[in-house]
Amino acid sequence: MPASVPAWVVVVAASGAAFVLLPLVAMVSRVDWPDFVPLVTSESSVDALWLSLRTSVSATLICVVLGVPLAVVLARTEFWGQKVLRSLVLLPLVLPPVVGGIALLYTFGRRGLLGRAFDAFGVTIAFSTTAVVLAQAFVALPFLVLSLEGALRTVGTRYEAVAATLGAPPTTVLRRVTLPLVLPALASGTVLSFARALGEFGATLTFAGSLQGVTRTLPLEIYLQRETDPDAAVALSLVLVVLAVVVVALAHRVGAPGGAAERAGAPWPEAPRSAARSPLTTRKRGS
Repeated sequence: MPASVPAWVVVVAASGAAFVLLPLVAMVSRVDWPDFVPLVTSESSVDALWLSLRTSVSATLICVVLGVPLAVVLARTEFWGQKVLRSLVLLPLVLPPVVGGIALLYTFGRRGLLGRAFDAFGVTIAFSTTAVVLAQAFVALPFLVLSLEGALRTVGTRYEAVAATLGAPPTTVLRRVTLPLVLPALASGTVLSFARALGEFGATLTFAGSLQGVTRTLPLEIYLQRETDPDAAVALSLVLVVLAVVVVALAHRVGAPGGAAERAGAPWPEAPRSAARSPLTTRKRGS
């Protein structure tokens, strides 16, 4: 044990680890192992699992498409109301999911702010699979924005400045310099967003309801099974825990080696050499 760590810190840390691990151990001890496979392969359980995976992937794609530009704007620009915008974007992190579901319902519901326009064209969003995706994306988007914005601020702008000085347009700088620098953070944020979408419950129940094969995701199935079949609820909970562990481990794996901080610590001469290999510099040399 390192001498710099006091013994009481280790004791408190062990207590914190036990606080997290003991409930998981207790849940595993209650699993009905002889009937585990039949419990998790029932028709409703399989439908809920596949629906959760499909909608979580779709929600994660939405988070990437919307979250990357949002994080870049927050990290690389300055404008009036920027702090307010950042606070509002991160609001789903602290907002109760049920409140988020109500907000989505009054936005995309049939009588909602935007829902009336969709309803005029015969498009119904609330209480559909699309509503599940939107609810998951709403609660998962801040995870990607927070991770990516922090990485962008950490790496700084010196490499981007070199590329811009060589004449690269902003889009090329973003594609060839900025995003590769923060790729580990982007991957980690994407995985965490997927994990948050996979475990979403409150906003989904409020905005999408619980219809088997349409809106009933795995967390909703666990909640319903808890009342009718506790053994099935425990078995499905273990499946969700295993998926969460895999996702978190993957997030740490893609974020740890060669992370944004390590890339940011690269020596200064590396930027000119990278820029010299770019098509822009090649054209200058050939001219």
